[in-house]
Amino acid sequence: MAKSNKPIVWSLFAGGGMLSAFVTPVLIFITGLAVPLGLMSLDSLSYDRMLVLAQNPIAKIVLFAVIFLPLWHAAHRLLTTLHDLGLPKGRIAMTLCYGAAALGSIAAAVVLLRI
Repeated sequence: MAKSNKPIVWSLFAGGGMLSAFVTPVLIFITGLAVPLGLMSLDSLSYDRMLVLAQNPIAKIVLFAVIFLPLWHAAHRLLTTLHDLGLPKGRIAMTLCYGAAALGSIAAAVVLLRI
């Protein structure tokens, strides 16, 4: 029986979907709506505070997960959409979609490690 990489891809897809569904709306609310509505002060989102937050090792892991998982979710969703539009789901499409997610993940890791 041949081994498959599908469980890995599906776990990244599911994790990214779950994270996108639950965490992204909260991040949008905090960064885009809470300050104009007067629920948070503008100082709480200052560069200095965010830099201190991003330097925390646990926050780096959380930030990486918030970037990494939705990238892989989007890559798989894009590949499936291309297939639904009639394009073949071949090596080129897979390489482009998952390669972009891998490059984005590596870029996020490099930036977070440099902070």
